[in-house]
Amino acid sequence: MKPKIRFLDGMEVGEVQGLSEALVKVNRSACVVKGGRRFSFAALQVVGNKSGVVGYGFGKARQVPNAIEKSARDGRKHLMRVPLTKSGTIPHEVQGEYCSAMVRILPASPGTGIIACPSVRAVCEMSGIKDILTKSYGSTNPVNLVKATLHALSQLRTPEQVAALRGQPAA
Repeated sequence: MKPKIRFLDGMEVGEVQGLSEALVKVNRSACVVKGGRRFSFAALQVVGNKSGVVGYGFGKARQVPNAIEKSARDGRKHLMRVPLTKSGTIPHEVQGEYCSAMVRILPASPGTGIIACPSVRAVCEMSGIKDILTKSYGSTNPVNLVKATLHALSQLRTPEQVAALRGQPAA
């Protein structure tokens, strides 16, 4: 069962300003043919504006630059909003899963920085998180770790959203 990730609703990609990309991984695979080997490349990128909007893209091509370009284009289609606190961390602890990769994300005090593996770090940096503690369990596959991190970030709620769900005034 694949987890549900809430992407930006009704917002065009052109409305999101200042998107930048971070290359996470480039995979190479080879197909053996009569004349030798035929290589193909798959690129994984994280796209975000470093102020609460983040997404990921995956692209495949025969050359590395084309794969990177495709992944950047794909990343701009899969954007989601991340609620952040004023101090630059997340509102509460969350845990995300995708296949056998599991990521636990905890808020941290100011000055801590981003304590994370490279895949999770890219997602946190592109979303604008400045202080966070993370721990990954299970699979270390970068694609699954990025998806597990986005699943965790999609579960975040602001105090106002929680109050509205409970039918109480925001404190």
